[in-house]
Formats: sequence, structure tokens, C-alpha cells
Amino acid sequence: MAIKRVTFRLYPNKAQNEKMHYWRRLHKDLYNACITHRREQYKRYGRSVTYFEQQNSLPEFKEVWIEYKKLGSHALQATVKRVDFAFQRFFKLKSGYPKYKSARHYRGWTYPCKAGWKALSNGKHGRLKISNLGEIKMRGQARDWGEPKTCTILYKQGKWYASITVECIPTRYQTDKGVIGLDFGVNDAIADSSGNFIENPRFLKESQQKINKVAKKARKKRNPRKGIKASCRWKKSAKAVGKIQSKVARQRHNWHHQVSVEIVSRNSFIGTEQLNIKGMTKKAKKGSKRKKQKTGLNRSILDVGIGELKSMIAYKVTEAGGMYIEIPTRKVKPSQTCPKCGHQKKKSLSERVHKCENCGFTTNRDTAAAMVIENYIRGMERASLDAESSSSTECGNMRQIGAKKRQKRISQRSGNA
Repeated sequence: MAIKRVTFRLYPNKAQNEKMHYWRRLHKDLYNACITHRREQYKRYGRSVTYFEQQNSLPEFKEVWIEYKKLGSHALQATVKRVDFAFQRFFKLKSGYPKYKSARHYRGWTYPCKAGWKALSNGKHGRLKISNLGEIKMRGQARDWGEPKTCTILYKQGKWYASITVECIPTRYQTDKGVIGLDFGVNDAIADSSGNFIENPRFLKESQQKINKVAKKARKKRNPRKGIKASCRWKKSAKAVGKIQSKVARQRHNWHHQVSVEIVSRNSFIGTEQLNIKGMTKKAKKGSKRKKQKTGLNRSILDVGIGELKSMIAYKVTEAGGMYIEIPTRKVKPSQTCPKCGHQKKKSLSERVHKCENCGFTTNRDTAAAMVIENYIRGMERASLDAESSSSTECGNMRQIGAKKRQKRISQRSGNA
């Protein structure tokens, strides 16, 4: 059994739409109130407020603010939990102190269990029943459907969505017995160890001119420094920008699915390199003379969507019964290593051709890096027969690789017998 997420488009009537917006604002106010509670308690008394303290105070809170009674206890607890997660990220990852949310930026709320909602569907279209709201028409189709577990209501770009997690038996993807190494880049989105390239579609770059044109109109209609408040035309222009960006995101998401299915259908053992996308797309340092170049590079990296593409390949090949491995980049150094002799030489980003000084092997730089990754994972596959444990970062450790290898040999012996 696996947990999968399915997103449906919701079509509420006029009364339901108004009520859902009102509930969204109530959840936003509760979120902000929880932040204020934690902030003031620490500032005045030096004590930290826990999630359980705020959760246990919800019954008394609803007695004073009776409009929250219709929202459901579990949904309110999930909103309080969001605040707790935000503070946990702040203390552990130093990702920024939790901020207050405006109604424009607070998207929705979550039902963390089966209470308060019910999906009247078999995986294709249907209706969503919510307590104190009624049944809402929804459209969408799930690849795999099972028992619904949680539901998140989202408002995005003027449309309502229901994101439902289901416990199901996943449909296995079709795969072959190939072994391949993948190198991700910007000029070409993917270069594999067989010498093939997958072109970068550059969805954002193609739409950037439209975005800039609409955004320029929006900037003229709002300027807080000069006292020009946001007008209705500004809101209309901002909505048009968001519409274009949403279309770009959908195009990229669809392309990720197509590419990942194509790669998994041919290979059951896939290797890539560990990439710190967050570090790669950091802003240029203060005083840098190449801020524009760094901004353009960051935009190009994010336009490919390497992180999402890698995660799709990983879960699809795992569902197909294959293996996905991320090799340690700093240890292996794929871009600096010759795939034929192993000689290492540091290259600048401008050098797009690999030419080994030791053995004379010449090929495309990205292809050479993918070949190094393939050589490394093939070595891991051979070493897995005698390895008892591993601390590598692959999806499935060395013991699992060895077990699959032994199972394959046993099946071959029984077939020959």
C-alpha cells in the first residue's frame, strides 16, 4: 500500500463560494492569532508555547468566537499545527521567523482525518461533501484510487481545488532492464550516459516577455512610496500575471511527467548526482558585479525544475521495481572525471567539451559526467553482493540491491533448470 495525492477542481455554487471564502479568512485569522500568542508569551514572560497548549485552548476559544464552531475541530487543529511546523522550521533550519498571513496569501485549510468531509467518487470526477457546507461538484481523474485519508481545500488563481491523499495499491510503471546515468543542466535539461539529450523547453523564457509587459502595467498602478494604493486595475493586472505563471507551472509539470515516464520505461537502474538546488540558486552576494548574470542563471535553473523532475523519476522507478541512486557529487566529481581512465581535471563552466589529457577521450562534457555516474552505480551494483550495509543516499540501500541481484540469479537458475 502507498499514499498518493490526487487533486480535483471544485465547482461550488455562489452561496458555497462565499462561505468558503469566509472560512478561509477565519482560518487565516486563527493562524495569525496563534503566531501572536507565541510571540507575546515569549516576549513578555520568556516562555515558549507548545502546540498542545494552543490545541487544548480551542474549545474555550470557540465559546467566545462562535463562528468557528462550524469549521470543525480537526480542521482548526490542523491550522494550529501549521503554526507549529512554521516555528519548528525556524528553530531547526533557520528559515525565517513565521510571518502573518494576509487573506490574499492564505490559500485554504486541511482536514487531517476522515471527520468533516467525504469524497463521493471512484477516482474519476464525483462530489465532495463537507460538513455545514454541502456537496460540491468536483472534476479530475486519479491514476490510482483507494481509501481517502486527508483533504486540503485550496484557493488558487480564482479557482478552488481539493487535494486528497488516498491509501492505494499503486499501478506499476512499465520498465526495462537498462542502467543509465543522468546529468542535469541548463543548456540541455538532461544528458544521459548513452549520449542522448533532452532539450530544455524553457517555458518561463518563452512567456517572460508577456509577464514583463503585464507586470509593467501593474507597477504603474501601485506605488506605496508615492502613496499610490492598489486599485482595481492593479488587482486585474496582478491576476493576469498570476494566470500566465500558473500556465507555465502546468506546462512544466506536464513535461516532467512525460520525461520521467520515458526514462523509467527504458531503465530500471537510474543514477543521478546529489544537487543542492537551494544553494545553487542563492542570490548574488552584496557588492557583486555579476548580479544580473547570477539572477539569469538562477531563473534558468528553476525553469528546468530539476528537483521536481528528480523526485518524479525516483518514485516512478521505485514503483516499477527498479532502483534510484544519488551519488555523492563532491566525492565522485562527475564533471571533472574522465569516464574512461578516471583522470580528474578541474573545468570551468565555459568548457563544454571533455578532452582527457591522459587517455585522449573526447566527448560532450555533460555526456561524460553521465557516463561517470553510470560507472559509479555499476560499481555499486557489483559491490552490493558482498556489502552488508551502506550509508549512501540512494532510494533503497546496498542490502536491497544485493537482495534483488540474488533474486534475479535464482530466477535465472530455476528457468535454466
